[in-house]
Amino acid sequence: MRILVINPGATSTKIAVYENNEEVFKKGIDHDAAEIAKYPHVVDQMPFRKEVIEKTVEEAGYSEADFDAFVGRGGLFQHIPSGTYKVDDDVIADIKNPPYGEHASNLGAYIAKEMGDSVGKPAFFVDPVCVDELEPLARYSGLNYPGFERQSFFHPLNQKAVARKTAEKLGKPYEELNLIVVHLGGGVSVGAHKHGRVVDVNNVKDDGAMGMDRGGALPANALVNLCFQEGMTKKDVKRIIGQEAGVYSYTGTKDFLTVETEAFAGDEKMMGAFKAIAYQLAKDIGAMAAVLHYDVDAISLTGGMAYSVKFCEEIGHYVSKIAPIYRFPGECEMEALALGAAKAVETGKWETYAENIIK
Repeated sequence: MRILVINPGATSTKIAVYENNEEVFKKGIDHDAAEIAKYPHVVDQMPFRKEVIEKTVEEAGYSEADFDAFVGRGGLFQHIPSGTYKVDDDVIADIKNPPYGEHASNLGAYIAKEMGDSVGKPAFFVDPVCVDELEPLARYSGLNYPGFERQSFFHPLNQKAVARKTAEKLGKPYEELNLIVVHLGGGVSVGAHKHGRVVDVNNVKDDGAMGMDRGGALPANALVNLCFQEGMTKKDVKRIIGQEAGVYSYTGTKDFLTVETEAFAGDEKMMGAFKAIAYQLAKDIGAMAAVLHYDVDAISLTGGMAYSVKFCEEIGHYVSKIAPIYRFPGECEMEALALGAAKAVETGKWETYAENIIK
């Protein structure tokens, strides 16, 4: 079985070919920033990105007819449980009118369906950003007012894949374990995995630790004051807290390796930020341990920052007494997408988007 995997980012698209669950080709395609800027909305980039992908696939010696299925990363759709979903017209409608905002990940399922339709093959997405398995108590914030319910936006594709890898190491089914999974990328998220479901999570957009350029849980009154500064617009505030906050606001760089290198070369500002993000993540891990009644089988660290042994040890100084810590540097997204699609094709079973939307 041959699967084409499509994973769009802000200015790049990763693609891979899997044959019988083994990766046989991968390519990161960088898109010209000026070209991307031509499109007023993310969804408008679909024809451009699809054409570039098709050209890359052709240069690698494949045609679209060579694939049994296409799978793309899922984005900010309506909230649904974890699983593999077939891309249908309901999905496309929400991609064109995204309920929770625009993001490049929305394009994955769209491109997969366009390519699949051209040759009569199915298209899927797996564990999108909008996966929601929260327990009722986790939805409470601190204000009973429209728009203030806690929501589930995190890194479910990689978190779920890493949770299953952790289960393999422990020799038990994922569905029998309590795990805390920490995604350490440009954005960070900490999830409480209870018997196969992520029952609470720090919303990567609003909650928890700061990331490399995201603010995380900011002081509410200070944020209100920022919003009402003279000349400040809604767009300005969203840019500041979503692109210019976090470690970047303290160091002037969004590159974690630079922060670590300069921190251990004696730069106190860099060391302060290095220690602060580890400290905040440790607090989030502790909170998720409480959600799991401190019955935690393992803590798993994944994402780009997990390559740093020093950083993982810094987190471990705070939380190692909770449970054993495992490191899975990088991400498993491409593999998780391919395996999800392959299983759907093999079994003929998948989830239907509209039937699973959480109201």
